[in-house]
This record gives sequence, structure tokens and C-alpha cells, in this order.
Amino acid sequence: MTPPPSPHRSPWHGLLVATALPLTPDLRVDHGKFAEHCSWLVAGGCDGVVPNGSLGEYQVLTEEERAAVVRTAVDAVGGERVVPGVAAYGAAEARRWAEQARDAGCGAVMLLPPNAYRADERAVLGHYAEVAKAGVPVVAYNNPIDTKVDLVPELLAKLHGEGLIRAVKEFSGDVRRGYRIAELAPELDLLVGADDVLLELALAGAKGWIAGYANALPSASAALYRAAVGGDLATARTLYAQLHPLLRWDSRVEFVQAIKVSMDLVGRYGGPCRPPRVPLTAEQEAAVRTATEKAVAGGLTRGDA
Repeated sequence: MTPPPSPHRSPWHGLLVATALPLTPDLRVDHGKFAEHCSWLVAGGCDGVVPNGSLGEYQVLTEEERAAVVRTAVDAVGGERVVPGVAAYGAAEARRWAEQARDAGCGAVMLLPPNAYRADERAVLGHYAEVAKAGVPVVAYNNPIDTKVDLVPELLAKLHGEGLIRAVKEFSGDVRRGYRIAELAPELDLLVGADDVLLELALAGAKGWIAGYANALPSASAALYRAAVGGDLATARTLYAQLHPLLRWDSRVEFVQAIKVSMDLVGRYGGPCRPPRVPLTAEQEAAVRTATEKAVAGGLTRGDA
């Protein structure tokens, strides 16, 4: 049974998992496996799920599939635990996805900036203003590596000051930004966006972690997160060092494939990816296998059965 969330927790607080999406061998969405996966993550100590992000392969889902994934997650763990990605090339489409999430009962949504081209500040502000009209809290997602649009701290402060965003998933890799964001917009919640900077951004005051490798290691990820934000640095540093050979895959192009391989190796169902993603090379898979098997041997999957 899924435990109830804390009544004082915002939907984007705590450890949220950017969920991998289980696909059948013929690449159809397996909603039964996905529902079970969401429930398993929460039972393993995670606070919520973030479907339809890059890890969920949203770019290659049909409109019907994308909407159904949100409904499946909500039915599995409750809307207050679901913060779906609503990214789209156009603001009107992103707003429609935010409205769909709102109507499904989700407590918040996660939104990339416009990324069909290198948008300027005015375009970014207009994009977030349009999606905010859906009336659901927005978590900005800063991923300048993939989108080529950088939500720098000064721009985030403007977005927050105009009431357009409540938090930011920070994926730039520049951990110094956590402190600058806190100076410019102290009420804007910082969320860890890349697994391999978890400890650094937790020390900078992050209020949450949108994690990738928690798909395979939820209990270990929860223990790491709680130690890091709770100030138990001895425990956090030990776990971080053990997990980092896996966590750094979250910042690589092949992160979806790597995480799914690890899921398969720990006895979960990762399964295939849709094109244009292709399987890992033999060398890449061997590296993921070695790091995963070391984590299993070290007891980091204990409690995830």
C-alpha cells in the first residue's frame, strides 16, 4: 500500500524519480509494469515520480500515450506525488499538457524553456507565462546542454518574481548556481537535476532531487538523499562514493539506456528504448554492468526486492 504523503510537503519536495518507461519487446507502453514501477519506487522511500521527462522518452510518445502515462502514474501513487513533464516546442502545446496534468489531479508540472531554437529572454518569459495560465504550479527545468537555452539565475529570479515558477530543476552541472539562485530568489526552491551533483547541491540548500538512477536503486538513493539534506555527511559521502560510478551516467547522452540496463540487472524491468535511441555499445554496457554488480555486491540494493 502506498503511504500517504506528508501534508506539509510541496509536490516537488523530497526525492522524486524521473521515471523510465517500460516498453514491451515490440515497443508498446506497458502500463501495468509502469504502474507497478511507480508504486515500487514510493514503497522504496521515494516521495514521488516525474513521468514524461527525457528519461521517460516523451519525445517519441504519441499524444494518446503521453496522456495515458500521466493517468497511469496518478492512479498508481496519487496525483499529489506526480509532477509530469509538459515540455513542447510551442507554449500552446505545453499549456495543453499542463492542463491535462492539472485535470488528472497532478500537484505540479515540470517545464523546459522553448527549445525549437535558441530562445532569448523575452521568448522564455512569454513561454512560461502562457503555461502558467493552466493554474498549476510550475517547476522550471534548466538543461542548457540539451536545449541550448540557459535559465541563468538572473532569469530564474525574473520568472519567480513574476509568479511563473515555484522551483527549478538545475541540470547545468554548475553547482555554484545554487548559491546565486538563493541570493537572487530566496523563495525559489532549488532541486537537484543531475544525479552526479546531488551532494554538492544538497549542501547548497536543495529542497528536492529529481533523480534518474533511483529507478534501479530507490532505497539507496533515498538513504543518500536523506543523509545529504539531513547533514549526515559521513553517511552521505560513503554512499555517494559508492553510487557515483552509476550516478554520473545520468549526465551522459546514453543515460536512458544505462539506467534501463541497471534496472534489468537488479531484477527490475528496464527493457528496450524507442528509436532513435540505440542499445549501448558492448564497452558501455560492460561498464554499466560492472558498476551495477559492484553496487549489488555492496548491499546497495538491499530493501529494493
